[in-house]
This record gives sequence, C-alpha cells and structure tokens, in this order.
Amino acid sequence: MAQQQEAVSSPETSQWVTFSLAEETYGINVMRVQEVLPMTEIAPVPGAPSFVLGIINLRGNVVTVLDTRMQFDLGDREADDASRIVVIETGKQVAGILVDRVAEVVNIAGKDVDTAPNVGNRDSSRYIAGVVSRGDDILILIDVERLLTDEEWQSVGEV
Repeated sequence: MAQQQEAVSSPETSQWVTFSLAEETYGINVMRVQEVLPMTEIAPVPGAPSFVLGIINLRGNVVTVLDTRMQFDLGDREADDASRIVVIETGKQVAGILVDRVAEVVNIAGKDVDTAPNVGNRDSSRYIAGVVSRGDDILILIDVERLLTDEEWQSVGEV
C-alpha cells in the first residue's frame, strides 16, 4: 500500500484511463491497463465466485471478467453498445473489468490527488487510491491491486 500511496501523492504527473459506472467517474493508472475491448460474449463459469461474470477468449488467452458493479455495490445494469471490458494487469494476474463506458485518458498531477475520504465502509474504500476534484465532478482513482482481496484474486486464478 505504501508504494501505491507514494505513486499517487508524488508531484509527478501520471496518466489515468477514466471510465463510468452508475454516473460516477473512476480512473485506473494507464500502466495497469493492457487494452480496452468492446463488449463481447462472456462465457459463464459454473461454480465461479459471484463477483466473476465469466471468461473471454483474448487472442488465445483466457481472461476472467469481473463484475465491477457488484464489486462497487452499484446494482445490475444490462451491458450495451457503450459497455467496455478493460483488461487490467496486476501483480497477481490479468483480468477484465466490465464498465459502463470508457471516457478518456487524463493527466493528473500528484499534488491534485486527495486521500480517499473515510466513509465508514472499509470494504468499499479499500480499493480507492485517492480522489481528484475536476470542476463539479470527482474522479475516484482505483488501486487495481486492492480491487479484490488476496483470496479473491486467488479464486479468480482458479476459474
């Protein structure tokens, strides 16, 4: 965690891929994003954990797709033409996260990143690396390493 906090609070500028879920804007460090895919058929996996939507075939590699809305406790929504699968790479493995829409890549100066507010729910805030005010909007920066617990990452690897 200290390494991620250091990267976010650094005065240097970093790039973040922004995406929307339920009218909120989130960002993932561009160095963690392998690619962004249009919505494709996701094959369900019987017995997979509830946060796993299923798997896709990405050029001969099997990639597990996570239900990001469930992880963020945002409720269900049918995928549409704007939905995307963001393929992310963590120190643990490669996975896809389903998002409502990918917006843009933005440059963020470390000095503009505030620590995540304490909202009393440790589960939902564990993956937040920081927040950035952008006019009237707030960009929530996601630490993909903490998106799932170690046990959850392990179960994803077994899918």
